[in-house]
Amino acid sequence: MTIQQGPASADAAGDTELAERMHARLGSRHPVVAVATVTSSGERTAALGTPLTSRFEIGSITKGVTGLLYMDAVERAEVTPATTLGELLPLGECPAAGVTLASLATHTSGLPRLAPSRDVVRRSWNLMRRGTNPYGDTLDELVVGARRATVRPARYPRYSNLGFELLGHAVASAAGTDYAALLRDRIADPLGLESFAVLSGSADLTESDLMGRNSRGKIMEAWTGEAIAPAGGIRSTIGDMGDLAAALLNGSAAGMLALEPAASMSSPAVKIGAAWITLESKGRIITWHNGGTGGFCAWMGLDREAHVGVVILSATAIPVDRYGFDLLAELSEPSLPE
Repeated sequence: MTIQQGPASADAAGDTELAERMHARLGSRHPVVAVATVTSSGERTAALGTPLTSRFEIGSITKGVTGLLYMDAVERAEVTPATTLGELLPLGECPAAGVTLASLATHTSGLPRLAPSRDVVRRSWNLMRRGTNPYGDTLDELVVGARRATVRPARYPRYSNLGFELLGHAVASAAGTDYAALLRDRIADPLGLESFAVLSGSADLTESDLMGRNSRGKIMEAWTGEAIAPAGGIRSTIGDMGDLAAALLNGSAAGMLALEPAASMSSPAVKIGAAWITLESKGRIITWHNGGTGGFCAWMGLDREAHVGVVILSATAIPVDRYGFDLLAELSEPSLPE
């Protein structure tokens, strides 16, 4: 696996102008970062401090991909929005068994953020002190945790990693496969996203896989595991993320209805589809999702009307959302060069 965190400006790959633009904005806070833009002129990619072939953790942008898989399964009539978890996973008579897939996709299921765990304090402590992966559970262990989960009344969206873990595995179960295979068969292979993968453990890491750092510069263990895969487990190169953004803009990706708003979030102006968030920014309607793991931050945004997309992947756990929104706004402005 690759551990790189050196000077960015002297180690750029891909589109030089784009690399210089992002180095000027992100500077020393994000020494290992990659950027992709999609406009009517095509795709551009650049990387600072690492090759374009490096794979990053995309964190919760994975939820957006799981949203695509869910809506694709609805279109295939494998599930319906009213299908419950108990119909697809061995949850018995627990409260989570009655939760619908539609509520999971919009974070309105009432499930907690994480599955109940007897060692959550130990995992959190080890993450902070040692940088270890807190998400190494198997699917069987996830189901055990879900059986203990309390379901609260959902008056508004309540962000739930547990909910999206269960959603992805439930959709895979409906298709008679596992999540990794479903991702490959319905998203990665049709779109040619060769780097897309979810890893079951650290043994699956390759030389192209970056190791991220937290905001204090500490190297963090990779976030791998069967359970977390649908909620935050995808790794990808910047080129494949740019290709995914292009597919979402031209409508060639499976499950495109995931991008359509289905519920309001913190205010009527902020809405959510199947994971994908829609809001107005600088006079434009933006569809987006971000991601964060122990050592990575990521952001993908789409201006679907202008047919413009931006992806930023950083191997440092410092948010890049503001830079993504700013760059997307610039590219959406017709008077500015693409």
